[in-house]
Amino acid sequence: MNRRRTTLILATVITVLVVGIYSAGTAMSDANLQANFSRRALPPSAQYPFGTDLLGRDMLTRTIKGLSLSLFVGLTASSASAVIALFVGVCAALGRDWIDHAINWLIDLFMGIPHTLLVILIAIAAGRGARGLLIGIILTHWTHLARIIRGEVLQIRAKHYIAASRKFGRSNWWIMSRHIVPHMVPQFFIGLVLLFPHAIMHESGLTFLGFGMPPEQPAIGIILSEAMRYLSGGMWWLAIFPGLALVIMVVLIDRLGECLKLLLDPASAQE
Repeated sequence: MNRRRTTLILATVITVLVVGIYSAGTAMSDANLQANFSRRALPPSAQYPFGTDLLGRDMLTRTIKGLSLSLFVGLTASSASAVIALFVGVCAALGRDWIDHAINWLIDLFMGIPHTLLVILIAIAAGRGARGLLIGIILTHWTHLARIIRGEVLQIRAKHYIAASRKFGRSNWWIMSRHIVPHMVPQFFIGLVLLFPHAIMHESGLTFLGFGMPPEQPAIGIILSEAMRYLSGGMWWLAIFPGLALVIMVVLIDRLGECLKLLLDPASAQE
């Protein structure tokens, strides 16, 4: 198969998975999340495919609900970050020199601080929990895409049709909305897809470290954090199935982003 068919298959599979997992996580009853010590620490079986934990909660239900929560946070954070990157990148390239210098300084500042540490600091300052975690991911994931968009806009700004539009008296807003932003749609979409798995991993990672979702949420990071205490006791299913589900979803989305990036590159589009 060529890259076009591979990308189409990946996009279809990921769309079905994301919609299915989110719909299942929303529709599933919370009854299986209640403690039931009569079925505690059961290994995987036909009745409980992912087994149960030490409180008797169904791990399949917890995994699906946790993954749906991670997908929601990842999609929301990556979408907001991509919008910020588009706005900041266009303003940096089309604005005055001091705006460009200020934005470049801000990007360098964000990129100069260790990423995980910066997300943790922002999440704590914003109140921790789901809201603080979401704000932290949004405010730290726009820098790379903003720099890419700024470079693309600077190249487009030097084109002859931009100069012709200025000669005809078109405003910067008209040029940006008619000539600049439409050319940025591919970069914006690819950046959004590539930001998606990073946002998911940061949500799960910070929740695992205790800086993300509250303990009562069935998040993947909380599930894995709880499972670490019982792996030595042979309860491997508490971590294997949730972790594997998260890794598969992240790898698929990341692979889709890489395929889209190569597909929209003229040098490799026909491979």
